Amino acid sequence: MPRLAYPLASVRRGARSLLLRGGVAIAALSAVWCAFVPEASFALAREGGLSVPRPFEVGTSLSGNYLAAIVAGAERDTLAASTFFREALRDDPSNQDLIDRAFVASLANGNMADSVALAPRVIAHDKSNGLAHLTKGVDLLKNRRYAAARAELGKGGADRRHDITSTLLVAWTYAGAKDTRKALTTLDSLSDEAFVVFRDYHAALIADMGGDKAEAEKRFKSAYSAEKNTLRLVDAYARFLASRGRRDEATKLYQGFDEVAPGHPIIVAGMTALDEGKALPPFVRTAEEGAGEALYGLGAVGGRTGDELASLIYLRLGLYLAPENALAIITLGDVYERMKQEETAIDLYDTVPKDSPLRVNADVQAALLLETLGKSKEATEHLAAVVAANPKNQEALTALGNLQRSRKLFADAAATYSRVIALQPGPDKSQWLIYYYRGIANERRKDWKNAEADLKKALELNPDQALVLNYLGYSWVDQGTNLDEAFRMLRRAVDLRQRDGYVVDSLGWAYYRLGRYDDAVRELEKAIDLKPSDPVINDHLGDAYWRVGRKLEAQFQWNHARDLSPDPDELPKILDKIKNGLNEKPEVAGDSRKTGG
Repeated sequence: MPRLAYPLASVRRGARSLLLRGGVAIAALSAVWCAFVPEASFALAREGGLSVPRPFEVGTSLSGNYLAAIVAGAERDTLAASTFFREALRDDPSNQDLIDRAFVASLANGNMADSVALAPRVIAHDKSNGLAHLTKGVDLLKNRRYAAARAELGKGGADRRHDITSTLLVAWTYAGAKDTRKALTTLDSLSDEAFVVFRDYHAALIADMGGDKAEAEKRFKSAYSAEKNTLRLVDAYARFLASRGRRDEATKLYQGFDEVAPGHPIIVAGMTALDEGKALPPFVRTAEEGAGEALYGLGAVGGRTGDELASLIYLRLGLYLAPENALAIITLGDVYERMKQEETAIDLYDTVPKDSPLRVNADVQAALLLETLGKSKEATEHLAAVVAANPKNQEALTALGNLQRSRKLFADAAATYSRVIALQPGPDKSQWLIYYYRGIANERRKDWKNAEADLKKALELNPDQALVLNYLGYSWVDQGTNLDEAFRMLRRAVDLRQRDGYVVDSLGWAYYRLGRYDDAVRELEKAIDLKPSDPVINDHLGDAYWRVGRKLEAQFQWNHARDLSPDPDELPKILDKIKNGLNEKPEVAGDSRKTGG
């Protein structure tokens, strides 16, 4: 069968696809992260209905708790790290290093009460600590002590004029004090071109909240003209237009985004509300929510730059101010997924508000993570409940089909994908993926007629999809049919994904199946360079080496494949080849056909 990076990782439409573009130049923000965050890596945890237990014991000695905290931090487990640092600090409350570490760990873990209490202790020995001043400032802002918050935000170090974080938050303190003009003047100090969208977006939110509708529209137009593919901007602007009675214009904004990213739940919910004549209230109604929105935006950008700790801290502070921000919760969960903290991500997804358009996506992500953790029963039950409650939700049905396919329930998977297709109004480019999935399921259950039709349909909808070209091309080679077209597809797939070892392996193995062993060796050696730890590619290269007479190297590749945890069904075959080699007369695909490749 053709190689594909398949089970769940390649088919999940997770939080990454929900965020889209943040509207701020990533490089321009790197200095902002460095101003606040020391080098460390942590993860947070929260209670939730789907919480996965992670028991650990607190030690009885200072050194034991300290070492346990260091290990937990290295493993990116902030629940444990913050707990152990807190216990160590109890035994040595004057230790400045412990104070600093406990502060950062508690903040990354979302323990805001501990963080707020520790911030003054950090400042006591490090008066210019930007993160501690930021934390105090956020807490003051949350408690609507706007003047005190401004003063605190200005103490984090020199040349704060260029600090986008403090500028945004200070502007929101003025907005909270109902000084809209001063808030807008503060934002306008962000003159760097990289900050234009961020500046005008928040200026629009502040002007709208302050009742200056003309200024709000001017700022929304400016931000939107610079960046039309930012989810939060589109949603906020559409809501503003709808509130002004311009529902048709709001619908056009949503439709424009839907053309770029079809079916996004927030966009679909907005269009549905407009169609049904329902109100679309602004999602920022207070200064606290506005400041939380600013921190969410900065945290989302930090996550995309790979600075997970900075992202955690900004998102946690943002959620402290605006705990109902579903996108911030989803973003946080996504960061933990990338940090391989699946249990924490599950906890977070379970806290997305029940009435949020993102709740189904969060539930789907949680189910897929349960599957990743080996909790198949829980994953099935949870996803089945989601589908039962949302029988027309294509996201949930697709995830169910993917789970069924990963468990080799191919007939069930094909039926589920058919339900997804039946819900779609007509042929659309974005539907190629569902036809591809159903094609795989049909091929695996030996229904080649329908599999071929699905794969062709996927290519008809989106002709340059390397995965489909790879799958259909290889299948034809394996059957000895349409060989010229098959090799054209395989070469095109390799052109499109030259760094994908699985796709290159398919081309090499296709050559092998046709008895073109020198060509096979050439391509499989490329594949092994791209995926040196894949047992199947090592096995394939071993076979090709044997056929060209390089039998010692073949034995090496087979032994390597054996040691890389191959599929249990393949291991006996590999062991037999190690012991006995290959048959002298290999079966060649298409032997009865005289067509060349």
